[in-house]
Amino acid sequence: MVGNPILLLHHTGAKSGKRRVSPLLYLPDGDRMVIVASKGGYTKHPGWFHNLMANPDSDVELPREGKVRVRARKASPEERDELWPRAVDLYSGYAAYQRSTDREIPIVILDRR
Repeated sequence: MVGNPILLLHHTGAKSGKRRVSPLLYLPDGDRMVIVASKGGYTKHPGWFHNLMANPDSDVELPREGKVRVRARKASPEERDELWPRAVDLYSGYAAYQRSTDREIPIVILDRR
């Protein structure tokens, strides 16, 4: 994964209200960022996904830009169909993760605010 883009996602706990930070691969898509809630193919979504769905206004840190304010949303089925192959091109492990779980791995779009 050398050279793949990484961001730091700042998010607020859905239940605890605590601020958390998660380093994640992301797919640049124009002015927005796309992240994949794979959790390595585990049977449940990652905690950060639940946090973003409960508290979509968040921040990310990007290597060349610093902190950026974003609003998170789950990709629509049509958006997921378009973005999933691009995410797998970025990191082929996502395909194996999807095969190892019954859940559909969500794609999250981070729109700048």
